[in-house]
Amino acid sequence: MTTSAWGLLVLLLVALVVLGWPLGRFLAALCDGRLPRWMQRVEAPFYQLAGVAPGQSMHWRTYAFALLAFNAIGALAVYGLQRLQAVLPLNPAGMAAVSPDSSFNTAVSFVTNTNWQGYTGEATMSYLTQMLGLTVQNFLSAATGIAVAFALARGFAARNTDGKGSVGNFWVDITRITAWLLLPISFVLAMFFAGQGVIQNFDAYKTVTTVETLAYQQPKNDADGQPLKDAAGAPVMEDASTTTQTLAVGPVASQEAIKMLGTNGGGFFNANSAHPYENPTALTNFVQMLAMLLIPVALCFAFGRVVGDLRQGWAVLAAMTVLFVAAVVVIIPAEQAGNPLLQSLGVDQMASALQAGGNMEGKETRFGITASALFAAITTAASCGAVNAMHDAFTPLGGLVPIVLMQLGEVVFGGVGSGLYGMLIFAILAVFIAGLMIGRTPEYLGKKIEVHEMKLTSIAILITPIIVLAGTALAVSMGLGKAGIANPGAHGFSEILYAFTSAGNNNGSAFAGLSANTPYYNALLGVAVWLGRFGMIVPVLAIAGALAAKKRLPVTAGTMPTHGPLFVALLVGTVLLVGLLNYVPALALGPVVEHLMLWK
Repeated sequence: MTTSAWGLLVLLLVALVVLGWPLGRFLAALCDGRLPRWMQRVEAPFYQLAGVAPGQSMHWRTYAFALLAFNAIGALAVYGLQRLQAVLPLNPAGMAAVSPDSSFNTAVSFVTNTNWQGYTGEATMSYLTQMLGLTVQNFLSAATGIAVAFALARGFAARNTDGKGSVGNFWVDITRITAWLLLPISFVLAMFFAGQGVIQNFDAYKTVTTVETLAYQQPKNDADGQPLKDAAGAPVMEDASTTTQTLAVGPVASQEAIKMLGTNGGGFFNANSAHPYENPTALTNFVQMLAMLLIPVALCFAFGRVVGDLRQGWAVLAAMTVLFVAAVVVIIPAEQAGNPLLQSLGVDQMASALQAGGNMEGKETRFGITASALFAAITTAASCGAVNAMHDAFTPLGGLVPIVLMQLGEVVFGGVGSGLYGMLIFAILAVFIAGLMIGRTPEYLGKKIEVHEMKLTSIAILITPIIVLAGTALAVSMGLGKAGIANPGAHGFSEILYAFTSAGNNNGSAFAGLSANTPYYNALLGVAVWLGRFGMIVPVLAIAGALAAKKRLPVTAGTMPTHGPLFVALLVGTVLLVGLLNYVPALALGPVVEHLMLWK
């Protein structure tokens, strides 16, 4: 790695700690309900109108039911908006109704914080659908993840338990997280982005005159308007040219802010954060990377405060950071090294004053290799899915890193809320393994980890690999699945593996070489997205309820410390061995063999 790459990484990590520490203090207060009176007075009328008793804690089953019902209603609302957008207002481009299969996939995707996009945003969605449907769910799906993290933290922190497994009030959590956390910070970010050049308007699309005439070829039609074909059945092409271009505009800055802060990732434009209207400068690129990791880092600090031991939060954060830095150390040099096949042809890939060097394919020249590769590592570590480069164009090792970061369960910082509760699930498994090694009942933060918790932990950890591997197997073994592959061989397999890894882990980014906007993939990936999200959330809430019903045991001489370097190493090892081991054969068939083919 170059000096500039290390400098950018260090600057990012320092900024995260500086900003995450005070935000973690506020998040802990939000979790514990220690809000200023003026905030409580603002909330009170809304709770009264909804018939919610803010002081009444829910049993974990009630909490889970409320969460599932709330998100199911959200999915129906987003589906309806897409199907009706042709007759709804705020549609200056005259977008038609979205197809049923794409509407289903998009609705489920945005409700689950995945934001997988099989469509072209600026050519498919009206302004109303983008704002009322997609942007609203960016807030609510992010708030849902944080609410689950709050519930699990309360389960660990509960001392004077009533034995009922109460984990908080979902309606209060979702309201407070949205109103007092996500909205204020998103407003500040949106204003900053708009000031940097991210567009925000309700204008119709603009037709402008280009600097040069664009020459291209298009299919030639007969007198009846039907495409002509030659003797071989291929379309007959004719020369054409144009001096105009249509520029898509719209309310972008407001969606961009929560897209990054809530680790959502769904872009207004198809090019996502590579588009100059979404990410115009190096400064906005850095702030977007910072925004993706801000709340996940702050939640680690908040967790330490909620359980009454700041060292616990630091330990979780340290494990995440070790894995993240290791990923960055692999991906940036892999992209800077370039393609060895080009080297064998005598192509100069060294960086110089005249060229960027390395593998610049699929990357924005505004950002270069370092900022693009770091962005790719962050967006797949943070469960965001936003992209400022084409992952499909990365080197095999460079493309392997985003896949692995997702397959670890996206616990390397992870999504807002989901990263913390995912890593805590691995922490429970780690103390269980340690307990077996020393021959005593495992404990974590004063709560005994017994058979019931371990069964739920196993379900939470195994549900995602089952979804990813089963979905990949179905796609590569059926004609409808193989029809979407743009590149044959190992890279084509990587495209499918990436798609289901992204869907099952609720990331949303894509290799982009797979034609996935088909009824087959929209349905299959939609199911994977839903099960990947709530198939893990329900066991996590069950664990939270079980822990909340237990008494918190005092620390004794025989208690294993869970805040030092030894535990951090154990946690990192557990994540690598358990989280990644399931995928090794699949990785060997895709990016690993593709990398070896470069050196044959």
